[in-house]
Formats: sequence, structure tokens, C-alpha cells
Amino acid sequence: IYFRKQQQGEHIMCTAQHSTTSSSADDNIMKCAACDKGGGGLKGCTSCKLVKYCSVSCQRAHWPNHKKECKKRAAEIHDEALFGQPPPRDECPICMLPQPINPGEWRYQSCCGKILCFGCIYAAYTADNRRLCPFCRIPEATNSEGQLDRMKKRAEGGDAFAIHTIGFLHKSGENGFPQDYEKAMELWLRAGELGITGSYYDIANAYFYGRGVERDIRKAKYYDELAAIGGDVEARHNLGCTEKDAGNMSRAVKHWMIAAGAGYDASLANIRQCFMNGHVTKDDFEKALRSHKESKDEMRSDQREAAVASLGDQRETAQGRPMFT
Repeated sequence: IYFRKQQQGEHIMCTAQHSTTSSSADDNIMKCAACDKGGGGLKGCTSCKLVKYCSVSCQRAHWPNHKKECKKRAAEIHDEALFGQPPPRDECPICMLPQPINPGEWRYQSCCGKILCFGCIYAAYTADNRRLCPFCRIPEATNSEGQLDRMKKRAEGGDAFAIHTIGFLHKSGENGFPQDYEKAMELWLRAGELGITGSYYDIANAYFYGRGVERDIRKAKYYDELAAIGGDVEARHNLGCTEKDAGNMSRAVKHWMIAAGAGYDASLANIRQCFMNGHVTKDDFEKALRSHKESKDEMRSDQREAAVASLGDQRETAQGRPMFT
């Protein structure tokens, strides 16, 4: 049951409170924690936000006394962000329903830069065989060269998803792009900073498998966490697997509960197994079942189901392999 989710043949790997401390320094306390000097110009500890200092030398001198409290609060702040409520899924700009989790059920339109669900694309193409973009009404590019030209132009203009896609093409060496892992990582990092959390997921995979970079599980986890905080459910699921392998079952369950609640099937399967093994209560298992169904229902529509049925095996199911037209 437990596994680190592989997409496009990449990984099947896994074997199977909130503090009441204030998250920022009390604005009324305007004294250096080391020398008690008051006045303006004090700078807070960037890790814990609990204390302030008048100088770097005071901060260094106070570190032996502050270290334990600082690390504890910094870990609490990190977990508050990591296990907080993730942002809602992006919506298809036509039907306004949350985008499907399966990347084979939505597509990036290089003509207008929109990501459309296949339900809306299928409905538009069924009603009009001219194959116009359902959003901007520009005709679909007639060949892959035309599609790539559009993609490159959008990337040059700063389109984050286009940058992410070209990064993937460099990683795979497809469509005339030279295989260049270093370039792929550079583009994914840029796309991630522009808001494409799936790029952080791709960076995490590169570090996890040592593809183009030295294998580094710590960095893989770091980028999976960035992706998960941004709402990427595959990264969230993988974090659960990483924590489970490290023996941190309670943290693994937290990750899988969040991903299952977002509609991710593999995480729900792991929660079910955890319930059978006594790691999850009946109430939490029922909560996971309800939230999973609710998320699935929110993403479901008749035209999406018709599109999936018509596509059959043609659907691309590889995360990180952006589909575009």
C-alpha cells in the first residue's frame, strides 16, 4: 500500500500542537535579548521571531542560551505552514470546477496560456470540429513545431507554466530540446518561484533519484515541502511516504489525511491501511473518506466523464509531463 508515487516511470519507492507561543516577538518588548539595550534599530531573530538583538555580536553571544528555544519554535512555525490548510485547487477558467488531479485530464493551451480541463475541450471540439481553443478561439497548432513556437514565445514573455514545460522538455530531451538536467532545474526553480508548485515537485524528484544532481534525500524533502505547502498533492503524498520510511508514522498520517482530503486516491488507500493497522482512528478514517468523496464530487462533471471515456488510453498520466496544444 505504501509507496512513493512514481509518475512517468520514475518512482515506486516506499515500503509500504499547535504551540500557544506567539509567532512573533512581542512588539512591546523593545530590548536586546543579550544586553537589554532598548530603543529602535533592534532586529528580530529570523528563525523564531521571539527575541530581538541590537547587533550581530549580541545575537552570537546569546545563541548558546537561545538555541534550544529558537529551534523548538522554528520547528513549530515550519509545521504550522506545512500542515496548515492548503490553498484550493486551481479552477478550469471555463467550467469553473477544480482542475482534476490527474494531469492527463487537463491541458495547457499555448495559444492563450490557460489550463483547461478535458471536459471543456471535449465539449468544444464535439460541438465544432474546427478545433478552436475553447477559451480564446484561436485554431489549434497543426503540428508540434507550431505548438513549441507558441510555447517558447510564452516562456520568453514570463509565462510560468510555459517555463515549467520547457524545463521538462530539457529534462527528457524531447521535441528537439537537448537533454540538459542543469537547464531543467534552472527553469523549474524559476517556474516554482513564479507559482508553479509542480516545478518544486519535479526538483524534488531529481534530488530523490539523483537525476542530473547528486542524490540528496534532504533536499528532495525540502522541495516536496515547498510543493505541498503550495497545494501539490503528489508531493504531499510523497512526504507521507518519506516520513513513514523514517519511522514518523504520525507525521505520515497527517500528510496522507491532507492529500486524501484533496481527493488523492493513493493517500486514501494508505489511510485505509493505517486504519487496519491501528495507526488511524475510526473517526479519522471516516473523515478521510468523507473529505475524499467531497473533493472528488467537486471535480466531477458529466462532460469530464464523457471526455475521459472518449480518451481511454490516450490520456497522459505522467505528472510533470505537461500536456499542451
